[in-house]
Amino acid sequence: MNGAETLVHTLLGSGVEVCFANPGTSEMHFVAALDRIPGMRCVLGLQENVVTGMADGYFRIAGKPAATLLHCGPGLANGLANLHNARRARSGIVNCVGDQATYHRPLDAQLTADTEGFSRGVSAWTRTVQRAEEVGRDAAVAVQTARTSPGQIATLILPSDTCWDPAPGGPAPALPVPAMPQADPMAVRSAARALRERSNVLILLGGLALRQEAQAL
Repeated sequence: MNGAETLVHTLLGSGVEVCFANPGTSEMHFVAALDRIPGMRCVLGLQENVVTGMADGYFRIAGKPAATLLHCGPGLANGLANLHNARRARSGIVNCVGDQATYHRPLDAQLTADTEGFSRGVSAWTRTVQRAEEVGRDAAVAVQTARTSPGQIATLILPSDTCWDPAPGGPAPALPVPAMPQADPMAVRSAARALRERSNVLILLGGLALRQEAQAL
């Protein structure tokens, strides 16, 4: 099993079942793994900002993260606008971004970029995988981060050789999702008091408060 296959198996085992993709040559082993391994629905987007926008919308509707597949640093950069929107909406997304092989980066190829730097502005968690045997472990942490309430963006950067090299450790098990924090009872009482005692009250809602169940409450 190579690194790309452990990535797909780990994503599936952690509850990520959809991948919105605009891949390039650096991601072909991941694409091949998506094709070989049943269970992952792959949706092609013709531009990266469409891909990240679909992932944002998926979380808002389904309440769980999808993965994206983006082509190197420039591909991630093309998707930053909707990743910014997703971060503001507190949507959970697992970005999988291809990169030059680890031994090829010093040659400064055309698509070599500060991918980690691009990622940090929109991500709660960013990591560049160094070896194929680390792919499963890092992917499990990325999903755990994305599923942390109310939702976060995790970006996993995958040099090509970490996807095509053998990964003897295989997939990683799903990591526990931190419990959703509870509302402060004092804040709830203060809001109720304002609603009872004042005639003109503006309520600003965001995130999970916009869901159907919260609206009914």
